[in-house]
Amino acid sequence: MKNEAAQPIVEVRNLKEYFNINMGMFRTKPLKAVDNVSFAIQPGETLGLVGESGCGKTTVGRTILRLYEPTAGEVIFDGEPVTAKNITHMRKQMQMVFQDPYASLDPRMKVRDIIAEPLETYHVCKTKAETTHRVLELMQAVGVPAEFLNRYPHQFSGGQRQRIGIARSLAVKPKFVVCDEAVSALDVSIQSQIINLLADLKEQSNLTYLFITHDLSVVKYISDRVGVMYLGNMVELADTQEIFDHPLHPYTE
Repeated sequence: MKNEAAQPIVEVRNLKEYFNINMGMFRTKPLKAVDNVSFAIQPGETLGLVGESGCGKTTVGRTILRLYEPTAGEVIFDGEPVTAKNITHMRKQMQMVFQDPYASLDPRMKVRDIIAEPLETYHVCKTKAETTHRVLELMQAVGVPAEFLNRYPHQFSGGQRQRIGIARSLAVKPKFVVCDEAVSALDVSIQSQIINLLADLKEQSNLTYLFITHDLSVVKYISDRVGVMYLGNMVELADTQEIFDHPLHPYTE
């Protein structure tokens, strides 16, 4: 559970992300995908970020991880500003589970190599045997049988692919994980399995989540607090029960 007294693990301060949209005839217009958003996430907390498609919630997640360069504002992770210079070493602590398990796994790589890639990038293991052992541990943790080690992504169901994506995200033992619509591409029956898996892994590995979704039932189940995004702005942020029982903003309602 979240630790109220601790320093926030993630602080987002006045974050802006503007994209230039081509209007034709050499004209561009700025699209304010994220406009002056601020919030903090406590260690061990799951913060749900909700809103309809195009509201800027995915852009927030990607900008925190520096997959997009912010237009303005700053992100503080574990007391240290996240910058273009230090993001490479910070990425070990900040990972992402992507929305589409079909697109986020390289179809030419075997499962062993997909999960091992971050281990090898950060030189976590000393030998190939140690790497394979760690990969098998991760597969067990997310419920993928060991005999599937040398299979390719197309040989798995959507739910199994998402489990592989989660294993890859957790390989380097991050503190903070952005789950970007991590269950929206899956069947409803598989969704609950993946949500329960994420909740279990959070407890086992003491993780902190930013859980981005448009599904209110998912948010209600998994989140400690909920932020509501509308047209690039955070219009409301409160404890989950408070948001559902007493929404203050008309859009939330």
